[in-house]
Amino acid sequence: MRPVIERVPAEDAFAAYGLPGRPGSDEFWAAARTPASVPADDGGWVTLFLRRGTGASIGFESWSDSTPLSRWGDTDCWYAEVRMPARLRVTYQFLADDAAYADPFNPVGAGGDRSIAATPDAPAQPHWPLIGADDVLPVPRTRIRWASERLGGRRTVRVHPVSGGGPVVLLLDGDDWLYLHPAMTAFDAAVASGEMPPVTLVFLPAKDRKAEFGCGPGLWEAVRDELLPLVAESGVPADPDRLVVAGQSLGGLSAMYAALEFPDLVSRVACQSGSFWWTPDAPDRPDPFGGPEGGAIAARLREHSDLSGLRVAFDVGEHETRMLPHCGLVETLAEQAGATVRISRSPSEHDRAGWRHALLRDVSWALA
Repeated sequence: MRPVIERVPAEDAFAAYGLPGRPGSDEFWAAARTPASVPADDGGWVTLFLRRGTGASIGFESWSDSTPLSRWGDTDCWYAEVRMPARLRVTYQFLADDAAYADPFNPVGAGGDRSIAATPDAPAQPHWPLIGADDVLPVPRTRIRWASERLGGRRTVRVHPVSGGGPVVLLLDGDDWLYLHPAMTAFDAAVASGEMPPVTLVFLPAKDRKAEFGCGPGLWEAVRDELLPLVAESGVPADPDRLVVAGQSLGGLSAMYAALEFPDLVSRVACQSGSFWWTPDAPDRPDPFGGPEGGAIAARLREHSDLSGLRVAFDVGEHETRMLPHCGLVETLAEQAGATVRISRSPSEHDRAGWRHALLRDVSWALA
């Protein structure tokens, strides 16, 4: 993408971003902190990314194509100035030599090889600590070795009672919430602040997301008949009768499917960017989003006349232009069928960094 601010003498080329000195100088690198943003003429932002040493490109998670860095003269300073819309939080990494790296100038990381950028007008995400690329995230001490007869294979399910434990919060794609984003710490902080009641987190990892999170009964029969009994036997205080299922993308699709087909099991859902374009033939279509609006979930919702026992919070990124029609129809149909519905839009694209605040807020609302 082209730079959009006027170039000034190289001695203070990036002064508009608060960086002193000539790019590549010791003074410059001592002050380097990026991403840094300045207002653009279209109401959005121009954001500076820096890398020291060798060239690379910036890989953004779902929001944009990769953006190559340019070299400043013959220095060790590589940079890109990227136009970003208003209100955006996005995960990114530097891609070089067939490897991925976090941004060493950015204190906000996600796992060991990702960083998070947010425009200045993106709302804060309370309770989520700053995690650098070298930090090791805490994991719950209780772990369940689950060899599922229904699903096949073995997996490790971590369980964490927050402030003594309470209703079960089943986090789909649990490994992402363990090793990329510190959900355990964030829930601890939210409960300690009084913003939600004590809960018991169950981090459920996926072995085959496409197979397990499609609209089929296998996962939820296994959760009901195998996993929840193991949680009850673990000795961790937990109330499975007040179960909240939290899922994103295909996980959100699966959570909503479970609420419709297993209402005695799932009656509280926190759904972020549910993949409601999904139909059984979607993987075979040239454009998965090009099928019927709302996909298989909308078709099922039209068959349900009474969802008064369901409480579901929907959230989707305001920049997910192709997801919005699918999600919007599902939200409308769920409400028309009698569900208690909460609808919100996050300042993100299809990105877990943008779902973090909604996760805490919507789980709390589902338990209200």
